[in-house]
Amino acid sequence: MPRPAPIRDTSAQDAVRRTPSPTRRLRRWLLPAVGGVALMAAIGWVVAGWGAGARSFDAGRLRIAEVTRGDLVRDISAEGRVIAANSPTLYAIAGGTVRLQVVAGDVVKQGQVLAEIDSPELRSTLVQEESTLASLQAEADRAGLDARMARAEARKLVDQAEIERTAAQRDLQRYQRAYDAGVLAQVELAKAEDTLKKAEIGLAAAREDAGLQGQGAGLDARNKQLLSERQRAVVAEAQRQVGALTLRAPFDGQVGQVQVAQATNVAANSPILSVVDLSVFEVEIRVPESFARDLAIGMPAEIRSGNEVFPAEVSAVSPEVVNGEVAARVRFSDEQPPGLRQNQRLSARILLDTRRDVVMVERGPFLEQSGGRHAYVVRDGSALRRPIQTGATSLRSVEVISGLEPGERVVVAGSELFDNADRIRVSGD
Repeated sequence: MPRPAPIRDTSAQDAVRRTPSPTRRLRRWLLPAVGGVALMAAIGWVVAGWGAGARSFDAGRLRIAEVTRGDLVRDISAEGRVIAANSPTLYAIAGGTVRLQVVAGDVVKQGQVLAEIDSPELRSTLVQEESTLASLQAEADRAGLDARMARAEARKLVDQAEIERTAAQRDLQRYQRAYDAGVLAQVELAKAEDTLKKAEIGLAAAREDAGLQGQGAGLDARNKQLLSERQRAVVAEAQRQVGALTLRAPFDGQVGQVQVAQATNVAANSPILSVVDLSVFEVEIRVPESFARDLAIGMPAEIRSGNEVFPAEVSAVSPEVVNGEVAARVRFSDEQPPGLRQNQRLSARILLDTRRDVVMVERGPFLEQSGGRHAYVVRDGSALRRPIQTGATSLRSVEVISGLEPGERVVVAGSELFDNADRIRVSGD
């Protein structure tokens, strides 16, 4: 009978355990701790990155400009239309029938007859005033003749008084010699003396009457002459009005719009036609209301026609604002482009002023977004919001008074997407 196999115990599974040393125990826990700290640092860096720039924008969606230093030219550019600087409208001086001598578009010379107005009433008034002038002139001539006759009669009386005084003086001398010879009584000598005094008084009175009569006759003649001159002025005005019935070209030019038909009966002060001076043109432009206070007559300007630029100057500025714009006129300074036509479109540029050696940056929507008080400066892949102060602006640039330095890069367009964040990450820059 075979022997049964022996039963195995657990001695083969038992192992002797040794107590680990402190160094091995520290090494066992150090590696997981270092890994955990590194992981937390990585997570913290990512969180910090997200906190520094919660959003990221592609640089291709932004317009970034560099801050520079130079001369800032403030200017205004606008599209305008060509208008004639001198384009008067001729009006009817009185009511009547119009006879046109030209049509719209005709080239005319100065003094050429353009139209005639038949006004019987005005012509009749002229004839009446001329008749009145002739009557008053005749009265003035008669008054002048009467004045001369009165002066002649007064001189006659003076001459007679002088003769009487001379005769009385001679009689006195004769009586004096007879009295001295003792052949004449004293009473006769006294009578001769009285006669001389009477003759002298009569001469003085005659001379005074002559002066008064001369003055009176002169005043009457002058009054008549003044009435005649007044009527002559009335006749001259009537003649001018009759002459104005013939409308003539005030200068060399072209007939513009004819506002009446042939043989039409028009009322006084009705527009008949306009004449355009083709030698002087201006460009009418409209500029924003914000530039109105900067515009002034005489400012230098430029007008571009094709590829050429012509010097010009501001000739007029409208005193009123219409629809947020101000109308201005720019006139050519020297020569003007050949072949200009009314209502032709040209571009004009007005030079307001020049600021020398200033810090400036390209103008963009960022000015309107924050009123020019903040800007995003791009540096090391981030756009930092920075307070700035701006000054004068032009169509292309804006002056930076403080907050930016030459060489820095600024987001001039697209910053409205940042939602006023203090820091934005910019990728692809």
